[in-house]
Amino acid sequence: QSQLVESGGGLVQPGGSLRLSCVGFGHTYAIGWFRQAPGKEREGVSCVSETGKHTDYIDSVKGRFTVSRDNAKNTVYLQMNSLKPEDTAVYHCATGLSLLDGRCVLTPNYYNFWGQGTQVTVSS
Repeated sequence: QSQLVESGGGLVQPGGSLRLSCVGFGHTYAIGWFRQAPGKEREGVSCVSETGKHTDYIDSVKGRFTVSRDNAKNTVYLQMNSLKPEDTAVYHCATGLSLLDGRCVLTPNYYNFWGQGTQVTVSS
């Protein structure tokens, strides 16, 4: 298994947008996006199943974030719009497996390989 690499983070003003990319996996897996802000526990943000058919999001990002995948490129994207200061965190992608019904999950125990993270800072 190749090392996962996230990119696309940076400093953006509230209301702005960023697109994160996750690359480095040679096989098809479910991909989860997780974030951790200072003083807070890591939380699952979004995920996409192996087929790309199923996605999930935490309530705080629904309608603002969109996860997608291009399996031909072994790349998963997290499009983040209408960013808020509370979105500030280090964002990690991870490879995992979907549930038997095909859904992906936002619990980290389902994920095996993790990238090093990319910093997203939302500030005026």
